[in-house]
Amino acid sequence: MRGKIIKGIAGFYYVHDGREMVYQCRAKGIFRNRKVKPLVGDDVDFSILHEADQEGNINEILPRKNALPRPAVANVDQALVVFATQEPKPNINLLDRFLVMMEQSGVPVMICFNKADLCAEEQLSHYREIYEKTGYPLHLLSAKTGEGMAELRCLLQGKTTVLAGPSGVGKSSLTNEIQPTVQMETGMVSEKIKRGKHTTRHSQLIFVKENTYLMDTPGFSSLYLDMEPEELKDYFPEFAPFTDGCRFTGCVHMGERVCGVKEGVSTGEIHPSRYENYRLLYQELKEKRRY
Repeated sequence: MRGKIIKGIAGFYYVHDGREMVYQCRAKGIFRNRKVKPLVGDDVDFSILHEADQEGNINEILPRKNALPRPAVANVDQALVVFATQEPKPNINLLDRFLVMMEQSGVPVMICFNKADLCAEEQLSHYREIYEKTGYPLHLLSAKTGEGMAELRCLLQGKTTVLAGPSGVGKSSLTNEIQPTVQMETGMVSEKIKRGKHTTRHSQLIFVKENTYLMDTPGFSSLYLDMEPEELKDYFPEFAPFTDGCRFTGCVHMGERVCGVKEGVSTGEIHPSRYENYRLLYQELKEKRRY
C-alpha cells in the first residue's frame, strides 16, 4: 500500500493511507543499514500486519522531492517562517538563518509575523522595511483576532506547507485556526522570561483538505548553518542585482573596497539589518571552518 508519514515517535511511524486510516508502523532494518531515516512527509510503500490493530511495516521510502535538515521533514512545497511581533520579541538574526536554510534547500518561503494585534504600527512598518526588498512575501497575522487568516488559507490551498520558527510564536494556534478539528496543545508563553515553552515536541503532518497539508514543527531558539562561507552570499536574494558593481569575481561583500552590495547598503537599497546579519553569519562560518 502507499501512504504518507504524518508523525514519528520513538521508532514508530504513523502512516496515513490517503483516505481515513492511520497505521502505526516500524521501518525495516534495511533503512538503518543504509543510514536512511524516514521523515515526516515521506511517501512510503507499507504492508499491513494487523488490520484490527492498525499496525504495519514500512517497506520502501519513495523518492523525495526535497528534505529540510531542521525541522527534519520531507516533500515540502513551501515554508511559512513564523515569528511573533511581541511575546516573544522577534530575533531577526534567527529569522535570517531560517531564510538562508530554506534558500539552501530550494524551498519557497513566506514570512509571517503573528500576534500583529500586540504590535504598534510603527514597529510593523519596520519589519516590512527590512524585508520588502528581499522578494519574500510578508504577512501580518493574528490567530487571536483572525487578521490575515483568510488570505493565508488561500496561500496554503493545494500545497504541503511547513510551519517553522521558534517556540511561543503561535504556530500551533495558527494550525488550530486553519484546521479546528486538530486542537494542538498551544501552551502559554512564560511571563517570567517571555519565551515560549516547547509545546510541539514532534513534527506532525496535518491534513487540512484534499491536497492541502500543514506540518507543525517543534520550536527552537538556535539554528546553525552548514555551508562554506563563500556560499552564503548566494542565499541573500536581494544581493544579486548589485553584484555587477563588484570589482572582483567571487566577491564575498566583506573587505573588498569596490563592492556593489556594500554600495547597495550605503544607498539604502539593501537593508542594513540584512547585511549585518550576513556579515555575522559569514564570520561564524569562517570561524567554524577553522576548527
